[in-house]
Amino acid sequence: MTTEASSRVTSSRFVVQLHDATTLHYDLRIQAGDVLRSWAVPKGPSLDPAVRRLAVPVEDHSLEAGDFEGVHEGQRRGSGAVIIWDEGPAGVVRDDPGHLVFTAHGGKLSGGFALTRTGPRRWILVKARDEQARPGSDITAERPESVRSGRIWQELVGG
Repeated sequence: MTTEASSRVTSSRFVVQLHDATTLHYDLRIQAGDVLRSWAVPKGPSLDPAVRRLAVPVEDHSLEAGDFEGVHEGQRRGSGAVIIWDEGPAGVVRDDPGHLVFTAHGGKLSGGFALTRTGPRRWILVKARDEQARPGSDITAERPESVRSGRIWQELVGG
């Protein structure tokens, strides 16, 4: 379904938080009004358009949650260290049921991305083939630090 409303670019923000919970994972959050729509991305985003990343939808978060960097201890949403791995303005280009296309303008992620539902609790995150694509790269290994503090998650817990 493509409508004028679903293909219009709306200004937003995105944040990717690296969270050491039960397992280390990345939380991709995209602002939609007054909440952050959220997906857990176990291996993190990629700048290589050939790489498909599993993205599991999780409950929406408050806008304030996207500013958290520190250690959650015994919190309802999980314990462990959290860094702001990347953040910046975003443009939502298309938002249809089961398909979200957005542009990111962060410190590490830039250009187009798409999230596509492939099952009830299964989405795939992929980088668009654009000027910011970097085939063969592994941005999560190349740039493990927080864009806000410069720290890696292990430094938050003294590891």
